[in-house]
Amino acid sequence: TRVFSGFANELKTLGFPSIKEQTVFTAYDMIADNLRGTKGAMMDLFRRPEKLKRAVEQIAPFITSAAINGAKAKGNPRVFIPLHKGTDNFMSPKQFKEFYWPTLQKLIFDICDADCTPYLLVEGVYDTRLEIIKDVPKGRCIYHFEGTDIFKAKRVLGDTVCLMGNVPNSLLATGTVYDIQEYCKKLIDVCGANGGFIMSSGAIIDEARVENVYAMMEITREYGKYR
Repeated sequence: TRVFSGFANELKTLGFPSIKEQTVFTAYDMIADNLRGTKGAMMDLFRRPEKLKRAVEQIAPFITSAAINGAKAKGNPRVFIPLHKGTDNFMSPKQFKEFYWPTLQKLIFDICDADCTPYLLVEGVYDTRLEIIKDVPKGRCIYHFEGTDIFKAKRVLGDTVCLMGNVPNSLLATGTVYDIQEYCKKLIDVCGANGGFIMSSGAIIDEARVENVYAMMEITREYGKYR
């Protein structure tokens, strides 16, 4: 933590402030990631739903406190919230609305009330729950999409949140410079229309062709201008 904070401060003095420093997880993810495991939490949805719901509700206030206090202590208002277990593949929309979204939504509202910015990394696919996650303070959140149809997300969420993403990591690793340029142009044309878009890869880049990463940055600088 000390090394990361020092590096973040060094970048900040050079004119490159970090998009996020404080990280927290949703209440359900804390339980599914660290206490019950993915399989255990999924079985709890069916075998002991009330106990699971109470556990999620009881842990939520501690997460909110860590999010706000940590962001203010570090002097960076953006709170990073990677979403792990709420994807379309792990639970139904009904389960999402009952077990996952209520505490996440309250966390988002509480962070905004504290004059901080929720920055959600929406891992996996959220195609069936875009309407649900739209119910947040307008103009206050960043949604970074990995595998979700970001063009559909623009139609549903474009007037509510800032979209971020989602140049596929697979394309960065296997595509050509031309492929990257064309995909980024489409992102800028569609998702960048009327503002509210940040170009980024879909997730952390582990494997990529160097020329493709440069292409993503250069085409954004050259083409990504409001006309």
